[in-house]
Amino acid sequence: MTRGKRGGVACGDWVDVAPAGDGGVIERVLQRSSLLYRADAVQEKLIAANVTQALVMVATWPGWDEDLLVRCLVAAEHAGVRVRLLLNKVDLAERRAGARQALAVFEGACDITEISALDGADAVRPLLVGQVSVLVGPSGVGKSSLVNALVAGAGAATGQVSVALDSGRHTTTHARLYHLDAQSALIDSPGMQVFGLHAIPPGKLDEQFPEFRPYLGKCRFRDCRHLGEPGCAIQAVAEGGGFQSARLTQYRGLMATR
Repeated sequence: MTRGKRGGVACGDWVDVAPAGDGGVIERVLQRSSLLYRADAVQEKLIAANVTQALVMVATWPGWDEDLLVRCLVAAEHAGVRVRLLLNKVDLAERRAGARQALAVFEGACDITEISALDGADAVRPLLVGQVSVLVGPSGVGKSSLVNALVAGAGAATGQVSVALDSGRHTTTHARLYHLDAQSALIDSPGMQVFGLHAIPPGKLDEQFPEFRPYLGKCRFRDCRHLGEPGCAIQAVAEGGGFQSARLTQYRGLMATR
């Protein structure tokens, strides 16, 4: 429990604790090296603190919402942590090619690792060494199955995927940290259907797209928002094939909601 105002503590936080009754009370949250959270106009939802890596997980099935995926990647970039995409259920051969094609747009933004959590976690284990990683993604993609493969005795609940709705149901209700060794930890977070980015100022959104960064500041106008202004360097590079133009479309889609 915390003393005074509730909330404000995220999974992965380091805290000062004072004895209280049969347990303890959190006196204060120590300074964080990073904080991954989502926010709308009303409230913030803390996801994980002091992580060094975000593993954003999708699967060949069920399908994913591209806007949600973009938002997860942007939030992780804004938190200043390493970002990696995990494509799970690649054992479903009939769905593999379509999923790979859909993820190809992100190849310039982050590394992509293909896995089959039910067949083991050998492809993931080396990625976790020396890292505090958080698993993020929608329900039904296999995050809990991956945790069970990585952590002996974790017993993370897994659920069925709805064929009719093409989605999973929530089985993880709160974030939980698992120690892998003295230097490595893994945080499993609840499945997400929405991811607000209200805390990122519109003028900083372009900085969260890694492909844009070499060209920021090179537009004709200093206040260019890359929405079709003349002399926009980002648009010119996208049209010239410097990075996938779909990424500029994704950025403009986010800007339209600000």
